[in-house]
Amino acid sequence: MLAEQRHSMILKMVNASGAISISELADILNVSAMTVRRDLAKLDDMGLLERTHGGAVPLHVIHGEEAYDAKVTLNHEAKKRIATTAAKLIKEGSTVYLDAGTTTYEIAQLIKGMNSMTVVTNDLRIACYLLDSDVKLIISGGDVDALTGSTQGFLSEEVLKQLRVDVSFLGASSIDDDFNLLTPSKEKASFKRATLNLAKEAYLVVDESKFHSQALYKIMNASYFTAVITNKQFSEKEKKIIGSKGIEVMIVE
Repeated sequence: MLAEQRHSMILKMVNASGAISISELADILNVSAMTVRRDLAKLDDMGLLERTHGGAVPLHVIHGEEAYDAKVTLNHEAKKRIATTAAKLIKEGSTVYLDAGTTTYEIAQLIKGMNSMTVVTNDLRIACYLLDSDVKLIISGGDVDALTGSTQGFLSEEVLKQLRVDVSFLGASSIDDDFNLLTPSKEKASFKRATLNLAKEAYLVVDESKFHSQALYKIMNASYFTAVITNKQFSEKEKKIIGSKGIEVMIVE
């Protein structure tokens, strides 16, 4: 297969999947990982995609809302590693807010075995998972988004105004070049902002596929958070932006 043919196929697969690993590309194209790395470097230099640690993502993807089932298998191992790092920040007997999402679901699995825990969430799947545990469970209520299995809206926001937790973990569907969190829904943007005063310590838990993408509504900048927990390896240019904005980052290997 000629290099031009591989490049065309790589771009199609990256844009279709939202993120893809070097090993996956090597298997599909039947070439070595080194060949894939060279191809990705070339496409990155041409401004056609963005290389990541271990793979590639589309350049400046504009995200709509994704169904839960479509997200749950994407970068699953990375999400588990992020969750493991996040869980180390949780003390037994504390109150935790878990935002709706597949990475926070991984955190819920680690919380389930801890003692005297209270979990506040707007994620129905997290709530159902913790239902048969000793965790004290509080659901924010409100309108149900059937696509993502989460609650949001005025009623949810009113519940959050009455609560304070020890630590909160939030996800994001899109993060732009200036490290602003974005979402395709104005209702979700409003709800995410309502979580700002829940805890003194708030962590953003996101895998590398969420960066350099666009959505319609701005939520907040990543500098708001105590730290960003991610598996993304940042370029020198990105590190300068992170430093200028005072963003704390915890890199998960």
